[in-house]
Amino acid sequence: MRKSGKIIITCAPTGSIHTPSMSPHLPITPDEIAHSAIEAAAAGAAILHLHARNPEDGRPSPSPEHFAAFLPHIARSCDAIVNISTGGSATMSLNERIEAAKAFRPELCSLNMGPLIFDFSGAAERVGTWQHAWERPYVESSRDRIMFNSNAYIERIMVEVGQAFGTRFEFECYDIGHLYTLAHFVDRGLVKPPFLIQGVFGILGGIGPDPRNLAHMVTIADSLFGEDYVFSAFAAGRQQIPFCTQSALLGGNVRVGLEDSLFIDRGVLAESNAVQVKRIRTILEAMGREIASPAEARAMLDLKGRDGVGF
Repeated sequence: MRKSGKIIITCAPTGSIHTPSMSPHLPITPDEIAHSAIEAAAAGAAILHLHARNPEDGRPSPSPEHFAAFLPHIARSCDAIVNISTGGSATMSLNERIEAAKAFRPELCSLNMGPLIFDFSGAAERVGTWQHAWERPYVESSRDRIMFNSNAYIERIMVEVGQAFGTRFEFECYDIGHLYTLAHFVDRGLVKPPFLIQGVFGILGGIGPDPRNLAHMVTIADSLFGEDYVFSAFAAGRQQIPFCTQSALLGGNVRVGLEDSLFIDRGVLAESNAVQVKRIRTILEAMGREIASPAEARAMLDLKGRDGVGF
């Protein structure tokens, strides 16, 4: 693992798992997403991992039109690295999930490194009243959906987005096997170091939020990639802050945001993404870690820079 004296904070402001009925603070409209992302950047997030939503009902959207409604505002207002998701939602087609990345040619985009059951149906039990008709079926049916990421699709993203536009990737690894899939593509020369490996823990269907799993993932990544990768990790739900802290203790980087957890303390909804960024920043600085600026994160990840994006 490449270790630095400075740590990259990524913030994922809205995602595609949580629905409007789960928190009044979840950014939905373009203005809300932009404002929340800009606040998170001001609080210390060097990378913004972005999804879009249909502003009429909050449904996750792959539409470049919906991304275009907030990307320029963010770019004008802060220097944070924009990371466009190609994960989208398991209800989206493969072509839909890469539309925005191809349209806007970001410095960074996410890339799920394998298929998995992505079950968040348990969240429905905590919702008393649903605001929109789509929400409850969407959440409850996740137990019967698979997030499809075949090797052919992964290769398409590497070629059609990475090689075509010089975009680098946040390689999202939900299990140890996903590291070996990444190593396969590295051996084929389809991606070049440094690799930003994002360990994802606590999704029902992926690796569990046990610190021993985190240490094991780092051990295997070290054996496969040596000094050619930058590590980051997060856990969904209540393990968010503890797992980020564990990642930092291992020399890695961190990710927070309302995509991953709606809460700031047990039973207390986070009123913004910025409060989660501030919470983990306080912990990191108390550990003696310095927070990387967007410019420093660009250098650490060897990104192409803002001049090469399409927004």
